[in-house]
Amino acid sequence: MIADPPPCERLIVDLGDHAYPILVGAGLIDRAGQEIALATGARRAIIVSDKTVDSLFGTALEHSLRRAGLAADRVVLPPGEPTKDFAHLASLCERVLALRIERSTLIVALGGGVIGDIAGFAAGILLRGLDFVQVPTTLLAQVDSAVGGKTGINTPQGKNLVGLFHQPRLVLADVDSLLTLPKRQLRAGYAEVIKYGLINDPAFFSWLEDHGTAVLEGDADARRHAVLASCRAKAAIVGRDERESGERALLNLGHTFGHALEAETGFGDDLLHGEAVAFGMLLAFTLSARLGLCPWPDVERVRRHLAASTLPTRFADLPSRPWTAGRLLAHMRHDKKVKDGAITFVLVRGIGRAFLSRDVPADEVIRLFDDHIAERG
Repeated sequence: MIADPPPCERLIVDLGDHAYPILVGAGLIDRAGQEIALATGARRAIIVSDKTVDSLFGTALEHSLRRAGLAADRVVLPPGEPTKDFAHLASLCERVLALRIERSTLIVALGGGVIGDIAGFAAGILLRGLDFVQVPTTLLAQVDSAVGGKTGINTPQGKNLVGLFHQPRLVLADVDSLLTLPKRQLRAGYAEVIKYGLINDPAFFSWLEDHGTAVLEGDADARRHAVLASCRAKAAIVGRDERESGERALLNLGHTFGHALEAETGFGDDLLHGEAVAFGMLLAFTLSARLGLCPWPDVERVRRHLAASTLPTRFADLPSRPWTAGRLLAHMRHDKKVKDGAITFVLVRGIGRAFLSRDVPADEVIRLFDDHIAERG
């Protein structure tokens, strides 16, 4: 007797003619082939992954695709943020083209945010656009980067400055894959979960204050709830603002600061994206309070929860660098959300009350950095 597959939840990113489902559940990699065949009708797929993830899930995903009648090949890249550059994008495109693809060939991104971003970008430009599927295997990718169609690579000038919007046909978030994550990677991804509560869902943030430890320690129900709530929040925002002309920019809470921190550390493993975003969110709350917009008790709640989750709350928690306010502000001026020379900030009026601002005085940002750098001791 064949056992029924584990249950999964299905959400929809409502984008009209190019709407697509997000599936969240256990065991999804093993049944990915049937879900991908049903959603796309593809007959051939190229799995793009990194060496670490391929060793864990590449064979299982390839076998699942083949059981569903899809021919499958695998292209494996080096792991880590440095892979998101022009050189690796060119290599990826050349290796995929060498497999003699057609416009009906599907790209399947298997991995974290780096693989999802670069594989999605390659899919968007190869043969002027191939369909692709996201199979995110990290918490950060499952709750954020795999949903919404943002793809891209980094340059020396900043993070994700070259890329395009290219929506996937399907997102398969197998929560079992989170069991393989190192604790540091899990905590970094959790920062993006916190973000959804801080933007517009104070009840979810309160739930995280009570259950965040369970999410991080592997409680299956807590993790499933956290992923579902995050995906539901992002799907709703993307459905209303696909190309970030307004509301979707709120999803960048902490990112303008965080990307500057990443740029200063070279986009490497010294400072993970989620770690930078965590500290960036606290800086956004602190700046908001200094401007008289946000109650200081809300800043302290955010600080306590980040600290309890072993996420950075001080420059002393970051890699040792000769941090300077001027260099960080210069990185922020390269942010892709700069408009008419003004940096776009996501500020807050409290937990769950984020908004956009383009009129923050530069000297306030400089003072914020200087004061926090001085605390490094």
